[in-house]
Amino acid sequence: MTVAAILQGKGHEVVQVRSTDSLLSAVELLAEKRIGCVPVVDDGRVVGIFSERDLVYRLAQDGPSALDHMVGDVMTKPAITIDEDTPVIHGLSLMTKRRIRHLPVVVDSKLVGLVSIGDLVKYRVDRIESEAAALRDYIQTA
Repeated sequence: MTVAAILQGKGHEVVQVRSTDSLLSAVELLAEKRIGCVPVVDDGRVVGIFSERDLVYRLAQDGPSALDHMVGDVMTKPAITIDEDTPVIHGLSLMTKRRIRHLPVVVDSKLVGLVSIGDLVKYRVDRIESEAAALRDYIQTA
């Protein structure tokens, strides 16, 4: 059970921003797409992650002028990433330990997907339910 299985169902398309994008444009993108974070990608490499939390922290520090900054000034860096071969349980453990909710999936230095804690938990629950059903069927036919 690796992250590759989740990306198979979810897809590989990832909304992203550049570190030179304005904070206002990134916030507008989050609102438009109804998402909580985006990887920050420069020259094909993930250099950070920008989330609602980053925005809140900067607003608390600078007030409305925070929106005048670039994403690179505000993003969390470096981004914690995983690859497609990462076991789902390891991804969950990493998110719990680091208190993060999203992990960019990187293969050969290229962004190939993004998984959320919700994606990983759903996958685990679905697998557990499927295994329980198979065991019930086995017991009933034995």
